[in-house]
Amino acid sequence: MRDDIYYIEIYPWWQMNKNRCQKSGIKTLAIIGLGYVGLPLAVAFAKKGYTVIAFDINQNRIESLQAGIDQTNSVPTQELNQASLTYTSSEADLHPAEIFIVAVPTPVDDAHSPDLTPLIAASEIIGRNMRVCSIVCYESTVYPGVTEEICAPALERVSGFTCGKDFTLGYSPERINPGDTVHRFETIVKIVSGQDQRTCEALETLYGSVVDAGVFVAPSIRVAEAAKIIENTQRDTNIALMNEFAMIFERLNICTSDVLEAAGTKWNFLQFRPGLVGGHCIGVDPYYLIHKSETTGYSPKLIRASRQINDAMGTFIAQKTVKLMAQMSIPIPSARVGIFGLTFKEDVSDIRNTRVPTIFHELQEYQITPLVADPHGDSGIAFREYGISLTSDEDMNNLDVVILTVPHSVYCNQGIGEWVKRLRDGKGLIVDVKGIFVWERIEDGVGYWSL
Repeated sequence: MRDDIYYIEIYPWWQMNKNRCQKSGIKTLAIIGLGYVGLPLAVAFAKKGYTVIAFDINQNRIESLQAGIDQTNSVPTQELNQASLTYTSSEADLHPAEIFIVAVPTPVDDAHSPDLTPLIAASEIIGRNMRVCSIVCYESTVYPGVTEEICAPALERVSGFTCGKDFTLGYSPERINPGDTVHRFETIVKIVSGQDQRTCEALETLYGSVVDAGVFVAPSIRVAEAAKIIENTQRDTNIALMNEFAMIFERLNICTSDVLEAAGTKWNFLQFRPGLVGGHCIGVDPYYLIHKSETTGYSPKLIRASRQINDAMGTFIAQKTVKLMAQMSIPIPSARVGIFGLTFKEDVSDIRNTRVPTIFHELQEYQITPLVADPHGDSGIAFREYGISLTSDEDMNNLDVVILTVPHSVYCNQGIGEWVKRLRDGKGLIVDVKGIFVWERIEDGVGYWSL
């Protein structure tokens, strides 16, 4: 069947509006959500000459961006200041948009069940302000089916429009890697999908105009949703395997880093390392896949076990630290223990779902009052979210124990000698979670341990 005939018969709205849609092209975009994903998108499209309405419900975030300040550091200051964007928290400013791109968080609740509240709220905002012929494209990570089964009804309910008739849907999963200056939005292959051919073509053209690495068109929205969620689930599972190796080798008194270095000489050995797994992606997305799978009657065993292993690593590290302190005759209740790093990964300010608080609170169970420092962390957010008061770097001295949890560049560049200087009289314990200094010479009187 010819494409034109298909759209005349199945989508009569297209014939009515196609001249207007085809003639105007895509010029005005609205990005909903200006976090680590949304802001780089907005800036990239603005740099290519699109009119971009950058929307966020957080008025403080809008005011900071209007002042040229990005507290997430996800966009270089120069690029941010050069981009011509309309920052707003007012829904009324969304009306001119032809395409809406949704980049809001998709967290889990305390029971590890998907919390789609932000996604539904964003859909309702769009529904109140969209026009006939609009395309709504979601970038938030979800389980297969969310875009068409949950977001579409929310859009229809609020707008009064019919999906597939008055507007269409697309899904293009985000692949932003916070803190990574090499793998940026423009340099990562972009998956796009749409509920019909014309939507796919529109999104392929749109993203293709800003993504230098190219665009991959998935055969359906559900395939694109599934592709995204298994990317992070695969990584979570591989890290869990490394963490389990680390716990086994700990009991065998073998250095995990030595084992991985030796095994890594084989061409097809995957280069993963043990560590804490947090953040808004790897530590969360597998739960979305678990949830969806269980609705089909299958309870994933490997994925769930991986989550349990990774979530338990903070407790394992804290308990190992206490054991080593006892072996070194470090008085446990009165010890000065310094934890360096709170964010979920190196060189970012994001503390969502960070696993460091697990170490902090587990040490408190042993009557230890740890000190926590982080050059990128926000003290107000840290206290509000985790009850942790950040300590200045200058006060992190005369310590009995140093726990280096997050390998920020400023920490890694210091060398092991600088960390020894932070110990009381140059004696004590260094817990190097990621094994940054595992092959450096450790001075006498200093205990050292890494995963």
